[in-house]
Amino acid sequence: MTASTTRRTTAAKSRIAAVGALAVAGTLLLTACGDQTEGAKKKDSGSSAGAKAPLFDQLPKAIQDKGVVKVGSDIAYPPVEFKDKSGKTVGIDPDLADALGKQLGVKFEFENGTFDTLLTGLRSKRYDIAMSAMTDTKDRQNGVDGDTGKKVGEGVDFIDYFTAGVSIYTKKGDDKGITTWSDLCGKKMVVQRGTVSHDLAKAESGKCTQAGKGKITLEAFDNDLEAQTRLRGGGADAGSSDFPVAAYAVKTSGGGNDFQLVGEQVEAAPYGIAVAKNNPLTKALQSALDAIIKNGEYDKVIAKWGVADGAVKEAKLNGGS
Repeated sequence: MTASTTRRTTAAKSRIAAVGALAVAGTLLLTACGDQTEGAKKKDSGSSAGAKAPLFDQLPKAIQDKGVVKVGSDIAYPPVEFKDKSGKTVGIDPDLADALGKQLGVKFEFENGTFDTLLTGLRSKRYDIAMSAMTDTKDRQNGVDGDTGKKVGEGVDFIDYFTAGVSIYTKKGDDKGITTWSDLCGKKMVVQRGTVSHDLAKAESGKCTQAGKGKITLEAFDNDLEAQTRLRGGGADAGSSDFPVAAYAVKTSGGGNDFQLVGEQVEAAPYGIAVAKNNPLTKALQSALDAIIKNGEYDKVIAKWGVADGAVKEAKLNGGS
């Protein structure tokens, strides 16, 4: 074979190799485009599914794009929110959130946090909302510390979705003569930190001191289950929680043999879904709550957990005092 023939053959081989490489590259490019198209289709499909929900258009664009509402919650407050044996978050709030999600076309994802840090997490945008048996109060609306009266941060708006009072409970068969809050003078009490029960106990302790009856010794915990454990073990005379939570503990703890309710519930007030001030998500949530009240989904959830006495008839904004 001549040198020129060798060069031509080599050149031909090079051209063939080049064409092959281009063909492979083209195939890979088409494949990549195909993958992107499929991904886009899936994304569009998810967005379209959400867009078909009745109130999807009321959501802020950022929430529409995410398809998720992040919920800050203290998930240790049965029956309002807690973990079942499988580790799933269940309760009144998660069930109501699921119903709201159907109206809005998005998923509500609960993230656990200690109760007294939830509003801080909301202000820092860690959460979109806080939904955790949180009582709607003017102090919280205005970002004011209830004890000092000082401003501690931005206030929040509340969409009120339930009404609950506060109850006292003791060990079963050992009420220590406690039937009212004034009977707690000189006794030891357990509560969850940052709750209305905590505030009431501190206020009552001040009254006890002024009356010369001895202050209430208070032990505050990160969550209500820890407070119950302390009382169950004999470390206190009484505990206090929102009525649905206290009633659930009395019914279920130790098969109903650990605790008993004493006296009447007091300070009935609304639970509210907390949202940052001037957030358009507030109006969307209010509309969604009104929708599930009207279509009966709200009543189904309330009945399921046996708390019909606390049901509301409309979604009010900032109805707390």
